[in-house]
Amino acid sequence: QVQLVESGGGLVQAGGSLRLSCAASGSIFSIDAMGWYRQAPGKQRELVAVISSGGSTNYADSVKGRFTISRDNAKITVYLQMNSLKPEDTAVYYCNLIASMWGSKYDYWGQGTQVTVSS
Repeated sequence: QVQLVESGGGLVQAGGSLRLSCAASGSIFSIDAMGWYRQAPGKQRELVAVISSGGSTNYADSVKGRFTISRDNAKITVYLQMNSLKPEDTAVYYCNLIASMWGSKYDYWGQGTQVTVSS
């Protein structure tokens, strides 16, 4: 029932910027957190940034100071503003949502959006 739709990925040159968006829809009673993960070819998926229901944020050291996560609670949407992009940021970026429903926690994922940063 819960769906996450990402947008905003693309091809940019090093030093450029992109803003990713993730809109959630469906029956969500309580959102614990929303965040962004990324996975480059041959590497494991890693947490990029997360924002909790209380508004606190955490970032991977590799993106701290360059990326900013934010949210629009009314739209159940999370954003990732990416500045000063580097080639090593190239990856598929996935939106993640953790929700509590019917006494259980559920982990939802978007389909992923490709971000490619050229040298």
